[in-house]
Amino acid sequence: MYRESPAPAHLRDAVRCLWRSRVTPGKRIVPDGCVDLMVAGERVFVAGPDTRHWDTELPGGTLVHGIRFRPGHAPRALGVAAAELTDQRVTLADLWGTRGAVVTDLLLHRPTALGDVVAGRLSAERDPLLETLLARLDGGVARVSEALHGLGVGERQLRRRFTLAVGYGPATYLRVARLQRAIAGSHAAADLASLAATAGYADQAHLSRDCRDLTGSTPRAYFRLTGARAA
Repeated sequence: MYRESPAPAHLRDAVRCLWRSRVTPGKRIVPDGCVDLMVAGERVFVAGPDTRHWDTELPGGTLVHGIRFRPGHAPRALGVAAAELTDQRVTLADLWGTRGAVVTDLLLHRPTALGDVVAGRLSAERDPLLETLLARLDGGVARVSEALHGLGVGERQLRRRFTLAVGYGPATYLRVARLQRAIAGSHAAADLASLAATAGYADQAHLSRDCRDLTGSTPRAYFRLTGARAA
């Protein structure tokens, strides 16, 4: 069971969705460029942006409530650079200290208060250049240099801002964005070659390399296609 619900209107510029799930043992999580704040069993923690797949260690059947931040926006609510959370699972008490322990107690008793907690801490500050860069990378550019072109800020400075906000650099994010496009389009793809083309890969071999690196599986094992179906 996995269900998403839209973020409340006042959170939508920073939050992609709220979600709940009941854990399947050994469920594989793949990178999506996002940071999640989660209530799982007796734990409240932040799942940082991933650069590789990981298999959940939560007991099967555990009910999990989560709020998923849009890429680049988690620092506005969490008060810490996403780069400090990359590939990490950090308890809220460790992240916020005494305040985190208080909020943890609240969320363990009322996990549906996740949105209220985020709303109470969300900074109004946004980074328009960062959002433009993210939109270009999500939109299917072939190279990071294309996404950086014409933004009017030094490339080195913008890459640093991006890494602090998102958790990794534009090149890694571009790989993650391609994978997510492939996942989204796999239900309509007839074969792996057409899936690679529509998702923005140079060729099927490119898709295969990134799929192995980011999901730990081959494309035929990972994707379910309408034509040549995967196992």
